[in-house]
Amino acid sequence: MMFYIGWKAWRNTHNFSDYILGSRKLGSWTTAISAGASDMSGWLLLGLPGYAYLAGVEAIWIAIGLFVGTSLNWLWVAPRLRINTELLNNSLTLPEYLENRFNDHSHFLRIISALFILLFYMFYTSSGLVAGGKLFESVFGLPYTWAVIAGAVVILGYTSLGGFLAVSWTDLIQGILMVLALSYIAILSIYSMNGIEALFTSLSIKNPELINPFTSASGEALGFIGIVSLLGWGLGYFGQPHILIRFMAIESERKIPGARRIALSWTFISLLCALVIGFSGNVLLGEQLQGGDSEKVFIELLNLLLHPIPAGICLSAILAAIMSTADSQLLVASSALTEDIYKTVNVKTSDKQLVLTGRITVILITVCATLFALTPDSNVLQLVAYAWAGFGATFGPVILMSLVWKSMHKKSAIAGMLTGGITVLLWKNIESNYWLFDLYELVPGFIFALISIILSESLIYKD
Repeated sequence: MMFYIGWKAWRNTHNFSDYILGSRKLGSWTTAISAGASDMSGWLLLGLPGYAYLAGVEAIWIAIGLFVGTSLNWLWVAPRLRINTELLNNSLTLPEYLENRFNDHSHFLRIISALFILLFYMFYTSSGLVAGGKLFESVFGLPYTWAVIAGAVVILGYTSLGGFLAVSWTDLIQGILMVLALSYIAILSIYSMNGIEALFTSLSIKNPELINPFTSASGEALGFIGIVSLLGWGLGYFGQPHILIRFMAIESERKIPGARRIALSWTFISLLCALVIGFSGNVLLGEQLQGGDSEKVFIELLNLLLHPIPAGICLSAILAAIMSTADSQLLVASSALTEDIYKTVNVKTSDKQLVLTGRITVILITVCATLFALTPDSNVLQLVAYAWAGFGATFGPVILMSLVWKSMHKKSAIAGMLTGGITVLLWKNIESNYWLFDLYELVPGFIFALISIILSESLIYKD
């Protein structure tokens, strides 16, 4: 079905604007569900339930942070970005928007943005391929390496063919499948334990710390740093190119309020059900899943609760989640390399050459991401956390300030972008026992980027 949609989208792709932004023709439902599906990825069915399985109610802080971040992104960023990107010379990518917004004739801002996109998408796309590898390995018994390659080939096929339209249309179907599967398994799990109250009673009997949101499963106090780190995931939304591009592609800003209601409903139901599945797995499966294997809790619950036929349909929801994010990431990374680097260097490139180059770069990026993903011990949540922090800190503060601060200078944008990106890269690798460095790298990266933008503006104003 996904390949068929890719072929149909290919028939509707006539120029490079169609290929990377669908010529801004997305409706409310497609925009809302595809944004959610591309946002949540395989970690919604693997990483988040796995974390809830190990940590218990502590995991609600991530869900709260993500829901608040989603809400603010749709409320504040979506309408402004849709209007501004069209007014600013019909900007097709985020780097192009930043270049036009700050009138940067040197192209430095555009190229550095594209390079950061390529860097962090290598990790992000790898997380999807790791999730696909774990799925095929668990279900079909394939060797992990071949499982990763199989997932990569499927995603590569329709993404390189149909571009943005294929990605958005398939994400709509995949997003609906994801929320239905999550809801079905969550409800079935609660029913098998005689209600939600019985679920939390069982968790409490097993380990009282599992139902305490302020302690870890081991009984250690979560503390201020721990809670801020989990809530801080919500800051990442303002800088995720594969989500922001949906705001740019919706048919009109007048459709955003309706799309926002659909998106927030989808997000709330999905996050709630993912948490319930993790909690239920802890009770129904015991402690048989540890470390990276905890991310298979959704798969193991399917095997326990369902007949193979409905289990197979629900398992396809995992593949849908993986595909819906990986395809978006591949397309944005491809557009960064094609539109923001290749076209900047080769100004006279034709539309036909750009589309061909875009398809070739999708293949190259997929190969690189596959090589990253070939380590069987890779953890989906950790890979997503690193890439999410990278985008959130690099682009989030700059995008937010560019939309609300009319006099902001390009030097401030460059300072904010470099500060945020470099902070994430360094913070993750600092070896220190000091408590501050336990903070999720997105939080200091985002804060330092904002500070550098404000300080740069004050220095420019003083000069």
